[in-house]
Amino acid sequence: MSTSRHLFTSESVSMGHPDKVADAISDAVLDLILDHDSEGRCACETLVTTAQAIVAGEIKFNHNAKKKFDVQQTIRDTILKIGYDDAAMGFDGNGCGVINLLHEQSADIARGVVRKSKKAQGAGDQGMMFGFACEETDRLMPLPVHLAHRLVERQAEARAKGIIEGIRPDAKSQVTIEYDGLTPKRVETVVLSTQHAPMWNGEKKQAELKKAVTDSILKPVLGKWWHDGVKVFVNPTGQFEIGGPHGDCGLTGRKIIVDTYGGRGRHGGGAFSGKDPSKVDRSAAYMARYIAKNIVAAKLARCCEVQLAYAIGVAEPVSVLVDSQGTGAIGDEILSKLVREHFDLTPYGLIEMLKLRAPIYSTTASHGHFGREPGEGGKGTFSWEKTDIAAALKKSAGKAVSAPKRSASGKRAAELSRA
Repeated sequence: MSTSRHLFTSESVSMGHPDKVADAISDAVLDLILDHDSEGRCACETLVTTAQAIVAGEIKFNHNAKKKFDVQQTIRDTILKIGYDDAAMGFDGNGCGVINLLHEQSADIARGVVRKSKKAQGAGDQGMMFGFACEETDRLMPLPVHLAHRLVERQAEARAKGIIEGIRPDAKSQVTIEYDGLTPKRVETVVLSTQHAPMWNGEKKQAELKKAVTDSILKPVLGKWWHDGVKVFVNPTGQFEIGGPHGDCGLTGRKIIVDTYGGRGRHGGGAFSGKDPSKVDRSAAYMARYIAKNIVAAKLARCCEVQLAYAIGVAEPVSVLVDSQGTGAIGDEILSKLVREHFDLTPYGLIEMLKLRAPIYSTTASHGHFGREPGEGGKGTFSWEKTDIAAALKKSAGKAVSAPKRSASGKRAAELSRA
């Protein structure tokens, strides 16, 4: 990130955005499988469009006869929960078509992740995953994406509680922050586009909607960051009646920057939703965030990016990198060593450490996978947001730094003696 004064922008989308509808459906299918079998496998992709929802992919699990397994009803319930419950929106959970194309997981993939010893479980795929944390907010997230998430979260609340009448599930937000080096100084621009009922059509009505959105969504979310100079754009193209899957096709995994750090930290390219935790695309990205957040919480760096990389079928990561971007209290090489000491980075280890075998994933599909409260959405959810390793990291860092110093002093003394 630039060390000079500059602007940085991040966006978020609401739970009713078509891509997020697809993510929610994929994660609901995953949760359904894990509710039957904690060792279940799932790679579910979803496409939504006008009056249609299509799921496809690979699954493998032991069916619990005591529990109902109904993919179609799960999909419909998810759509209704998001808020698409009226055929007038062109997409609703009661009447849309549902096509289920799920099939059994490939034996070749299963071979790589199933072992006699659980601790020898290999990664479900190759790839690199990144985690990031910084001191900009109390949740240790970059300020632009944090505010962008809170805006669409508030939009959903305003819709559900009738605070603003006639707004609908589809919405997008964008926040531009002015920085001085690593320090956020002020909010420059805020954009919020919200789908709405016909009652808000017309130039005069759009002006009224802008005021309602500013007063009931923007100002409460920005709080201390609000000032009279903020550039505000609400539905900048005009009316936004046609939205959701009726207005645009939605696909699983198409909002990976929204899911992570709004572009502030790097991304390995793998999507999260619909994937069980044997897929390191998801579980190792959660672990990388957990590591980065604990490093920052321990005051060992002001900001931190962690990269983990895996080979399919291999348990240990092929590389571990900690980059404190010049803000570290100790060297990145020492931090990388401490990470290997304090975190089990095998697929089995990180699944166990973060309790990822439970059906916790539906809640992650909206408002970002990171920067949420630990345990939000149910027991075990967002376990990767805990900072319970920070104290141990800090203690180990002190020992690691003091030992080399003594060694270096002794070496220097010996050199002086010989001289």
